[in-house]
Amino acid sequence: MVTVQANTLRLKDVHERLGYQRYYADQFEDFLILTELTDHETTELLNIRSEFDRYLVEGNVLEGQVRILSVNPLLRLSGFNRAPITIEVELAIEPIELPESQITGRMDLLAIRRGKSAPDFWVLVVESKESGADAMQGLSQLLTYAYTSLQEQRSVWGLATNGINYQFVQIQAGQPPQYFLLPELNLLHRSSASSLLQVLKAICQT
Repeated sequence: MVTVQANTLRLKDVHERLGYQRYYADQFEDFLILTELTDHETTELLNIRSEFDRYLVEGNVLEGQVRILSVNPLLRLSGFNRAPITIEVELAIEPIELPESQITGRMDLLAIRRGKSAPDFWVLVVESKESGADAMQGLSQLLTYAYTSLQEQRSVWGLATNGINYQFVQIQAGQPPQYFLLPELNLLHRSSASSLLQVLKAICQT
């Protein structure tokens, strides 16, 4: 049996091998209840944006720096650091067995809601790229990684980012599985950055 690494798959490959159907959603409110940011959250968000921009001015921000400078601070500000959610980093997925091959891979970051009496629930899968890459490049990996969770739960959120652009997808179980591509958000634009934090907070609370 041939073993395929998830990071080598194109989006077309993922559609064909895993059967995903793609749809578009015009607004996050179709899936989430967004709330206003507090003054503290707005101030901290501006600090995150300013710190990331300082590195961006110097040149390309590498994938690891993207995670440290933007993804991790945003998740913490959104509440992902608080129980019952835990963050897993560089987590290997269970191999996806297909008729003539198996797909393996390792997630950049996974937020899981742990339950004492209920099964663990995947909340958010994050794939980060360097700032010079298109955030959409992480989409095929996101869909592949989330596929394993859809055996146990009805939906999971995915986020692909290069630190500047944030592409969210709402991934749903079904025959076939499907995903909804949401409007892209930008950390460097103030109103869009506010929406970004609102979305992350809402996902954290789902």
